[in-house]
Amino acid sequence: MTAARGLLLSLLLTSFTANAAEVVLRRGNGPDVETLDPHKVRSVSAGNVVRDLYEGLVSEAPDGALIPGVAESWQIADDGRVYTFSLRDNARWSNGEPVTAQDFVAGLRRSVDPQTASPSAQLLSPIENASAVMTGRAAPSALAVQALDAHTLQIRLQAPTPYFLALLVNPAAYPVHMPLPAAGEPLISNGAYRLQNHVLQSRVELQRNRHYWNDAQTRIDRVQHLVTEDMGSEFQRFRAGELDITEQVPATQIAAMSPALRRQLRIADYLGIYYYGFNLSQPPFDRPELRRALSLAVDREVIVRKLLGSGERAAYSWLPPRVAGAASLQPPWAAWTRAQRINEAQRLYAQAGYSAQHPLRTEILYNTNDVHQKIAVVIAAMWKQFLGVETTLRNEETKVFLQSRRERKRVQLFRGSWVSDYDDASSFLDLLAGDNPRNDTGYVSTRYDAALLSATRLDGDARRAALMQAQQQLLDDAPVIPIYFYVTKHLVSRRVTGWQDNALDRHYSRDLALVP
Repeated sequence: MTAARGLLLSLLLTSFTANAAEVVLRRGNGPDVETLDPHKVRSVSAGNVVRDLYEGLVSEAPDGALIPGVAESWQIADDGRVYTFSLRDNARWSNGEPVTAQDFVAGLRRSVDPQTASPSAQLLSPIENASAVMTGRAAPSALAVQALDAHTLQIRLQAPTPYFLALLVNPAAYPVHMPLPAAGEPLISNGAYRLQNHVLQSRVELQRNRHYWNDAQTRIDRVQHLVTEDMGSEFQRFRAGELDITEQVPATQIAAMSPALRRQLRIADYLGIYYYGFNLSQPPFDRPELRRALSLAVDREVIVRKLLGSGERAAYSWLPPRVAGAASLQPPWAAWTRAQRINEAQRLYAQAGYSAQHPLRTEILYNTNDVHQKIAVVIAAMWKQFLGVETTLRNEETKVFLQSRRERKRVQLFRGSWVSDYDDASSFLDLLAGDNPRNDTGYVSTRYDAALLSATRLDGDARRAALMQAQQQLLDDAPVIPIYFYVTKHLVSRRVTGWQDNALDRHYSRDLALVP
């Protein structure tokens, strides 16, 4: 063998060994991501990817507990209004540059800047002057965040906010590397992974960020977040060994699972709700009696037991049973018989001016997904049987669907879901605030908004009372139809270690490992 051939063979063997040793995690992730800009994230799928790419001041342990992120420690003033964060000296961006306090100042200001149109900017409203910035009454520089030095950040709140640290886990509070990359330039992130490739409607591929401050504890070299909108196909890919984790599990498959598959099934309570939202900005759903009639006619127990059948809970209120901050307030009719609900639904339907001779004609809009379609078909059948409503169904690809909801064009009823950003009732209730950009219903109630505002200035029992008042207003106005509370359903391969169920269903790839 010549020296040249020997050298070539050696290089090939080295390359093969390196590639063979690379640990790759394949995660089903539902619909394709709408963005990788942390301040513009709306969907669960995008949030899953962005949490791998970025890290905030505060992070989460596998069980959901709050832990230090880029900030290694923090101090809270006695009045509960001033937070001072000490950043890690070894925190780095994926290009090797230091992560500084000024990067967080830039990120927080960008989130609340109306020009950014961040759907989660409202989460930062406890910060002093945030509301004035978001409504255009003050410049982003007025936000009460300050870099005291390169590794010390100070944030002033308008009032004590007991859950403020939990808000900082959200992508809306992530730092940004300035200047922002132009189209075609590499994305610079500060989390455990960096972006390698995004193939539309296929996958987002991430590579381990060797500059991450805690890279020594990372066990996965590469992560593939795969588009898996069809749950049936995702299930088959898992069975074939093409996925290590699924985003969901078809309910029809759970009962028939083999013992081997069932041992890999993880079902847990989840702070999330599946609902239908009305477009209140135009007829016919500007009439509350019609909205209440349609809500009463939906048999939620049929949906959770016969259609889903995986432990989901029927939702008659907006708050899930065990969320912190306020009890879940149930409407009186939640205790009624099915016949009583139908009678009241028919009375309200007639009161709204509809009858067999003059039926309501409406359309349900949902993002393309077999479960959403089945639920829409069942609800349309219930409305037809008990009220005579004539319903058509329309599905759109997720990105188009989200845009349609935001613009409220050609939308009467839409499928909605909400997963709490943090464990507190305010995360659910704030979604329907009149000034929340994620409030796609167009619901505006001065009494509701006043109760929420009051809650931001109170604590203890007084705060709970204000949140209960807001919840009662929602029950009276019925801007949404709560349908069921989620449970998480994942198939997690026996090769995956480090997975822990938690109420917000957040599982960072950095905390996982693969065994042979």
